[in-house]
Amino acid sequence: MPSTPEPRRLLIVAPNWLGDAVMALPAIGDLRRAFPQAWFVVAARASVAAMFHLAIGIDEVAALEWNGKRGKRAAFRTDVARLRAAACDTAVLLPNSFASAWLAWRAGVPQRWGYAGDLRSWLLTRAVARPGGSVHQGAYYQHLVHGLGVPNGPLEAVLVARDADVAEARALLAARGWDGRRRLVAVAPGAAYGTAKQWLPEYFITLVRELTGSDGATCVLVGGGGADAATTAQIRTAQPLELRDHVIDLAGATSLSALAGVLSLADVCVSNDSGAMHVAAALGVPVVALFGPTNEHETAPLARAARPARVLTQPVDCRPCMLRECPIDHRCMARLQPADVRRAVHDVGLRVIP
Repeated sequence: MPSTPEPRRLLIVAPNWLGDAVMALPAIGDLRRAFPQAWFVVAARASVAAMFHLAIGIDEVAALEWNGKRGKRAAFRTDVARLRAAACDTAVLLPNSFASAWLAWRAGVPQRWGYAGDLRSWLLTRAVARPGGSVHQGAYYQHLVHGLGVPNGPLEAVLVARDADVAEARALLAARGWDGRRRLVAVAPGAAYGTAKQWLPEYFITLVRELTGSDGATCVLVGGGGADAATTAQIRTAQPLELRDHVIDLAGATSLSALAGVLSLADVCVSNDSGAMHVAAALGVPVVALFGPTNEHETAPLARAARPARVLTQPVDCRPCMLRECPIDHRCMARLQPADVRRAVHDVGLRVIP
């Protein structure tokens, strides 16, 4: 355990992306077990802050306005004031950025712990060396807390949808035509990182047609607005008229908490490597995860032991390239066929109607 006094009010500065924030939950769980008497405050960007209301062991969530850019001084001052008011004595900085350390320092948090690097070590009172080589992002966060003297527990992310979130989701789905009896498959065809991470829309169209037709399921399409909504609209409108009532498009229509409610009602979630994939796995939903340019060994969903995740990839020599846009023929995704994905959906939890 650390030689410094145990925290009484512990500030955790969360990662900025939804998937990374979910993958940080095991490390946060380690800290919770190590400091059971401490008051836990998680500071996170507004786009991911709501997720921490579904996490276990968090006492307070502070939504941040500052995006780390130098010109956003008003937002920075607002966040500094908010964190000063939280009166935390220790901060654990999960992002590697200089900005997160600068924010904690300006907020007057006496103890500031995090990874060394990004020219910020002088702002830290305890600095931990980063691990070498490629590790899962969840293990990367756990390596930090282990370096602070905190024992690691299981590499498992856990979220719990609240009763109100589930009730909201049921009402939303019912208003869009779900009868509550047909099995529900959540489909997340978008990816904020870039189009290279997205399975082909025409393949999603085929998969949804087979799941709603031959397999008798209802598919709920989830994602954000903008590009995600355009993709989900394309998938739904391409379905035969007789099946469209069993395809519910909720892209851009849910808050993060309502999305958690929707996902928690699903028998299976099919997703690109995205935030929705990580949230579904943490909620205990069986997941079929489609990986193309990204590295499944670093960002695979942290599924619970009793709720499997099936990660599908294709053995092409150019992956994982980590590019946002494919400069050639998108072979890592194009060679992953709808029949393979449908088979995986059945394997992880969707019972086929005879």
